[in-house]
Amino acid sequence: MNFKTSPAALPEVLLVEFGRIQDERGFFAETYKEKDFAALGLPRFVQDNASRSAQGILRGLHYQLNPAAQGKLVRCTRGRVFDAAVDIRKDSPRWGKWAAVELSEDKPLMIYVPPGFAHGFLALTDGAEVLYKTTAYYSPEHERCLLWNDPAVGVPWPIREPALSPRDARAPLLKDAETNFEFAFPL
Repeated sequence: MNFKTSPAALPEVLLVEFGRIQDERGFFAETYKEKDFAALGLPRFVQDNASRSAQGILRGLHYQLNPAAQGKLVRCTRGRVFDAAVDIRKDSPRWGKWAAVELSEDKPLMIYVPPGFAHGFLALTDGAEVLYKTTAYYSPEHERCLLWNDPAVGVPWPIREPALSPRDARAPLLKDAETNFEFAFPL
């Protein structure tokens, strides 16, 4: 099994493809192998999370502040989701820009969202299941969110009125969001 990465619309956000062996019984896939991920320059993951959502549920845009910032490796294991990442590093030339991809149980594709990016997804089908690995443990005191439909960001969510948690519905605009991420220029 091989993994391939390619940049999404933002170069730090990576699409990760994995192989599948399929026959009349179904399929088999390796979706994570530490040594292969390390060889691709991807970080170590410490926690797995799973969620199931009814169609039209939007979760996000979430992030954790430093020193508990999380990178996330996200895949859809059932149904389909529209997955988005927003650069929230204040000094970044891509601050407020987004990358998005549709993930589904039928595509051998994941998205890696690094620390310094807000992340969210919209369930496009009923019972959509998402599994994601994180590079840091969940820390409620560091957890923050960004308003999903901030017009200054302009993520093209394929729905006008998603179902939101009360916290997500009250999230701040990007210009008011608390962030402590720094952008490092490549050498």
